Amino acid sequence: MVKEKNEIGIKSIYNLNEISKPKALILGFQHMFAMFGATVLVPILTGLSVQTTLLMAGLGTLLFHLITGGKVPAFLGSSFAFIAGYHAIAGAPGSEGFNAENLPYACGGVFVAGLVYVVVAGLIKLIGIKRVMRFFPPVVTGPIIICIGLILAPVAISSITREITRADGTAVPSGVNWVIALAAILTIIICNIWARGMLKIIPILLGIIVGYVVALLFGVVNFSGLSGLSVVGLPIAKENLMKFNASAIITMVPISLATMMEHVGDISAISATVGKNYIASPGLHRSLIGDGLATSFASIFGGPANTTYGENTGVLVLTRVYAPRVMQIAAILAIIASFFPHIGAFILSIPGVVIGGVSLILYGMISAIGVRNMVENSVDLTKSRNLIVAALILVTGLGFNAVGGLNFNIGQAHISLSGLAVAALVGIIMNAILPGKDYEFSMEGAAEGINGAPGEVEEDAEV
Repeated sequence: MVKEKNEIGIKSIYNLNEISKPKALILGFQHMFAMFGATVLVPILTGLSVQTTLLMAGLGTLLFHLITGGKVPAFLGSSFAFIAGYHAIAGAPGSEGFNAENLPYACGGVFVAGLVYVVVAGLIKLIGIKRVMRFFPPVVTGPIIICIGLILAPVAISSITREITRADGTAVPSGVNWVIALAAILTIIICNIWARGMLKIIPILLGIIVGYVVALLFGVVNFSGLSGLSVVGLPIAKENLMKFNASAIITMVPISLATMMEHVGDISAISATVGKNYIASPGLHRSLIGDGLATSFASIFGGPANTTYGENTGVLVLTRVYAPRVMQIAAILAIIASFFPHIGAFILSIPGVVIGGVSLILYGMISAIGVRNMVENSVDLTKSRNLIVAALILVTGLGFNAVGGLNFNIGQAHISLSGLAVAALVGIIMNAILPGKDYEFSMEGAAEGINGAPGEVEEDAEV
């Protein structure tokens, strides 16, 4: 097992070969809990199957690791970027215009959108990574990573402040929300800073457990979802198997252009966290293919589009356990959970306020990694051109996200770009046209880390 101590004494773990199987399993559970809330929220918002979503998140993650050689510690969960597309085609669940019969056509459109990733990956391979990466210097990727965390931040706060009720319908005083959330937050901080041994590398899981116990004491855990479920259930919803029509394809395909920008930001964030340049090795083209094919594969069986998950990147930051096999374990656990409805229902019983408290730290860690990425790459913000690029990325990312993104029509096709996608495009364009570029991408970064961090170490590349 390759380890290296950082300035506060936390060991970086890149390989699980010397960690016992029970400990590795616990680490996998931690990542599954981290992704669960957001992953199952997408099918709830679109009308797709939760069990299918879990299955496809697990299988999609394993497919991604297979294509990338098991090098990148990433988990693929449900993408929120395509929700507007699902609503445009089938309507929103609970609304008068919702038509579940159109969901298979939405899935067909997502299937084609996933293949666009493969086409773009081929172009990147043809052009060469060095030419492509000239458009993604640290002055662009750093602020984009910061935006990822800041855009997610309101989700954490709203989860904490949202009104909650007990099983008997009585409202809970608003102060209770913060008591529960702080129980989770303080547990994570204490374990991450002062704990020793195994407790130090599972702060997220412990935060969820302590928050859950406190929520139980206040009577705000709802177990109603556990009743009336079969012991084992087939996680494929046959009624959602993909179908094709031109309108759905035209609606979904443009969204892939935005999600590919987000993919670059996510891979940059993981690279900055681990200290390895995954954009160079295994290569952006391979990670794009993995992400795209996972999305297309999920849509065949009625699952939502997949994407690399920032929540799990936040876990990497806190635990410094960078072994890709941990994500593979989490993927297998998600697959198992998809066949047992009670497991999913139990995890869904975790109050949103607990998840909000945990997420508050995770999302903040992502933004902090963006700052670190700029510092370690010596981005000179005394230069006006760098300051302008960073400023425009931050303002457009947060600003457009606050107003629902950038929406426009091309013919009959409705295009919706997320705030993060707009920020990425603005940053890339401004960096390309403004004079005074001072960054040169080097393939040597594959061995030195994207931040010029520690050199290449033994990979945990088993799938």
